[in-house]
Amino acid sequence: MFAVVCLGLLMMSIDQTSVATALSTLQADLGTTFAWAGWTLTVYLVGSIVAMPLAGGLSDQFGRKRVFLVAIALFTATSLLCGLASGIEQLIVLRLVQGFAGGAFLPACTGIVADHFGRDRDRAIAAFTSIFPIGAIIGPVVGGVVLTVAGWREIFLINVPIGVLLFVAAAITVRESPRGRGQRADLVGIALLAAVLLGGMYAVTRAGSPGDGPAGPLTAGAAALLAAGAGVLFLRHIRRHPTPIVPEDLLRGPSFGVMNVVNVLFGVAALGLAALVPHYAEIRYGVGPLAAGGLLVFRAIGMIVASSVAVALLRRAGFRPLLTVGFVVLAAGLVLLAVPAPGVRPEVWLAVAVGVTGLGMGLAAPASGNAALHLAPDRVSAVTGLRGMFRQSGGIAGISVTTAVVTASADPGPTQAVSFAVLAAVVLVAVPLARRLPEQRGRW
Repeated sequence: MFAVVCLGLLMMSIDQTSVATALSTLQADLGTTFAWAGWTLTVYLVGSIVAMPLAGGLSDQFGRKRVFLVAIALFTATSLLCGLASGIEQLIVLRLVQGFAGGAFLPACTGIVADHFGRDRDRAIAAFTSIFPIGAIIGPVVGGVVLTVAGWREIFLINVPIGVLLFVAAAITVRESPRGRGQRADLVGIALLAAVLLGGMYAVTRAGSPGDGPAGPLTAGAAALLAAGAGVLFLRHIRRHPTPIVPEDLLRGPSFGVMNVVNVLFGVAALGLAALVPHYAEIRYGVGPLAAGGLLVFRAIGMIVASSVAVALLRRAGFRPLLTVGFVVLAAGLVLLAVPAPGVRPEVWLAVAVGVTGLGMGLAAPASGNAALHLAPDRVSAVTGLRGMFRQSGGIAGISVTTAVVTASADPGPTQAVSFAVLAAVVLVAVPLARRLPEQRGRW
């Protein structure tokens, strides 16, 4: 059972990191800008954000196994269609649906693991979280090799046979979980949340699009107003709806409020970094696609090493020290990325810098995951979905702003270097916030 759910998470992780290596190739092949090519990453995150809180509730209502199987089937089908897409608009729509399927994986899988391991779920979930770095090792290598011998379409098509095998294995091995009370799906809340995210993304993209004349700022302003209005309606909606997509009590208060902000800041740096490093290596230093994608392998290795340490220290040290050290190390790695290579080969310098960021992420990720669950241990799926939602929101903000700024820049390489330095400052803001979280040591 554990191996099957880990394989599902691995497939999702491989897809995210391998697509990140293909941005430049995809941009050239479809004749679009870097900002719109970046939508293939950010719109996937939007789908994930919308799906995570919904999938958490549906997992409790209909059972983790059933949600897991539906997510596998939808992810596999959209992977096939993405590989056959004829234009950037079609690909963006398909990636939104694929992100919805991918976002349903994490709450369902976490719930399956938590149900199976009971009181030892803290270690099981921490070990389960370490699957992401393994996918981050395989994904860039797969993406680089596929781009070298074939093209960006095959990066999506490779998911199809894996998804079919995973569906069969999950149907046989995963046990059904107990079901909770039924609740009405909050479709209005889902629509408003999607409007906030998509409106904000579109506003940023149009604001950074050169050559649009007066239409660019006007369209960007209209989209920003739409996003802001949808945000106000969303907050009003979750206060009135009996079963909102995002429970209001998980948003407010000194503990959940701080935890949500920490997850947003973590997502800005961590997800933005993973998406943009290959492109940065190509445009600033002229590194080839295979070597540029391979840089993310060093990030993943750092994450695996540090995650192993974090799992071992979690019960003894608690959440806060691991979060604090992890964020500081992550910020240091981002600064190294921004600094020009000092007399060494760019590939070596970038590999070291990316590896340092991986160490920081590996320390912080398991600690932040268990810190959120400790705040409401009886609502595992809902808390997991909310945590993922805020991390993905941060990633959308980081990627959208950076791709728009780089697209509008006359010198993209140094501009993207500055963006990494800004990301480092963002991470450091999370350090004092992490110190305010309630501590937990020992067993649950």
